[in-house]
Amino acid sequence: DFLKIEELLFEEPINTQRVFPNIDGIKFLNHEGGCGGTRQDSEMLSKLLAAYADHPNVAGVTVLSLGCQHLQVSLLQQDIQQRNPSFNKPIFFFEQQQSVSEEQMIATAIQQTFKGLLEANKVTRTPQPLSKLCIGVKCGGSDGFSGISANPAVGHTADLLIALGGQILLAEFPELYGAEQDLVDRCTTYESAEKFTQLMKSYDAQARSVGSGFYMNPSPGNIKDGLITDAIKSTGAAKKGGTSPVVDVLDYTEPVKKAGLSLVCTPGNDVEATTGKAASGATIILFTTGLGTPTGNAVCPVVKVASNNELAKKMPDIIDFNCGPIITGEKTIQQMGEELLDYCIEVASGRVVPKAVQLGQDDFIPWKRGVSL
Repeated sequence: DFLKIEELLFEEPINTQRVFPNIDGIKFLNHEGGCGGTRQDSEMLSKLLAAYADHPNVAGVTVLSLGCQHLQVSLLQQDIQQRNPSFNKPIFFFEQQQSVSEEQMIATAIQQTFKGLLEANKVTRTPQPLSKLCIGVKCGGSDGFSGISANPAVGHTADLLIALGGQILLAEFPELYGAEQDLVDRCTTYESAEKFTQLMKSYDAQARSVGSGFYMNPSPGNIKDGLITDAIKSTGAAKKGGTSPVVDVLDYTEPVKKAGLSLVCTPGNDVEATTGKAASGATIILFTTGLGTPTGNAVCPVVKVASNNELAKKMPDIIDFNCGPIITGEKTIQQMGEELLDYCIEVASGRVVPKAVQLGQDDFIPWKRGVSL
């Protein structure tokens, strides 16, 4: 009998047609904010969630809330409207304290989400110019090779995209400590230079007020591999931004407005930084690493770029692109930068799926600037 069932299963034609061909899936943004922290943190979280709702890679939103939290649904609705007055994606809100039961709330949420999928599926993909692409550049688990291979290669990719009218987001302010003057000199306006300087000073002062500081940024792994001071680490980290002028400076969650290179205030922490870059509008993130890290993002593909051949061989399950040939002299920084831009085009076109996406590495950590109360 088992054999007969097995034969029937294999003989039965399998329907591989997707119900919603224009939707890649449903992602969950799990977090612990909005309730017990300061009101300022709740306001910042609201702006972050509004940014994700309005993200180009997001087709619709279902919001689940408790009901009595600092971050009220009305505040989120207000921030979404403020960020994009023309927002017209399907969006649904549910409060547990207003529901008969949790089971009833979830059942209704699933039904409404299905209706949202029907609506979102009507939007079809269309060819777009590279000027529509916004790439965030990030490094994590850096080694002694990062600043001379992967980071400058990403920087060349950044310069190429900017020349084509695209947008680049360079963040991780603690990891720009020591390289500030070069970035200030590249600012196209006094206002941008002043904003960058003030954000750096206030962030470092906040860190020092709790017994830390930007100078304590290098991790044990960084130090072991030669990045013994924050200045050394920052010099290499800043190369991800290329050599283009700095056209704008954005605080956390502020949306990118101009073509070119923008600086975005985020922590250096891998997940907090990628979360912030996506909020500012990154549609792809280039993430360089010399030691290896599996970080991903729920709505923005994260492409892992290895700084050396050894890492690419040791962690092929998380590495997408290898800049090791720069170290061995087989290729130049310019060649690898051009190849990396081609790779980004393949990712943006859906022809290549980065490892972090394949593995479901949907990391999301809001930056908590205040204290818990």
